[in-house]
Amino acid sequence: MGETMPIESSQIHAWAHQVIDIEQAAIHALHDRINADFTEACHKILDCQGRVIVTGMGKSGHIGGKIAATLASTGTPAFFVHPGEASHGDLGMITSGDLVIALSNSGETHEILTILPLIKRIGASLISMTGQPTSTLAKTSDVHLHVGVEQEACPLDLAPTASTTAALVMGDALAITLLQARGFTPEDFALSHPGGNLGRRLLLRVSDLMHANERLPIVYEHNKVRDALIEITAKGLGMTAVLNRQNQLTGIFTDGDLRRCLDDQQDLHQALVADVMTQGGVCIQANQLAAEALKLMQDKKINALLVLNPQDELAGALNMHDLLQAGVV
Repeated sequence: MGETMPIESSQIHAWAHQVIDIEQAAIHALHDRINADFTEACHKILDCQGRVIVTGMGKSGHIGGKIAATLASTGTPAFFVHPGEASHGDLGMITSGDLVIALSNSGETHEILTILPLIKRIGASLISMTGQPTSTLAKTSDVHLHVGVEQEACPLDLAPTASTTAALVMGDALAITLLQARGFTPEDFALSHPGGNLGRRLLLRVSDLMHANERLPIVYEHNKVRDALIEITAKGLGMTAVLNRQNQLTGIFTDGDLRRCLDDQQDLHQALVADVMTQGGVCIQANQLAAEALKLMQDKKINALLVLNPQDELAGALNMHDLLQAGVV
């Protein structure tokens, strides 16, 4: 390796821009390869009664591991098998009902070609991703997805760069297309992401966080505004639900309504809640996801929601602070 010389910032930026330009071109070329082969690959995976096994050597193996993880988390049961280990016992993980996705830029990777006859004998379907449509792997596969690139971003044309990016993007295209074809929902996604912030965002429901029963602030239309202030202060949500004499929800009284009262010089000791409340209020169902409550608050630019049960009756209340404490935000 030669001696490192001082390099101008402009040269550093130029090299980096060149890498990005080359990889963008590699991704753009994939547009024309979303064709009948891609459609057939999707149908084969959707029809697969077993699991998807992804395999690849070296950098292709790293990309394959990520593709398998993305498939698994978006509704397609999948895992990665190292082709070298497959020929030493791990091939027993593959059954006739499974489908194999094999990645190899050259399409001639020895470790993958070694196990091809065994995959065929087992009866598993085979989808390949290569940069060489005439390669052994491509021609042996049931479906071939072309992910070849004109050049690598590496100036030596040695380090897999643009080619691995193209394979990764094609894998993402498969996974997300399958997700949509399966009608995969946020609730489905949550089942495979129970931990951390993502799990909290997707698993927590409004009913898990809402203030209910004695913690729920309630006043009636015929109450004075001062009574509403006492209730808001006692319950600490910055709002209170408003009911009529039949215990039906009719509105909400918030800090914002209070400010409007003061601006209008209302007599807080005499004014009735019914005269100053916000009619109806923004509501959400108790069984909805807490993440949906967050989006609703953000869209409406509000800090609190009223919560309804399946019969559309008042069941609780929720504010932004509750979402912050729960790590949903």
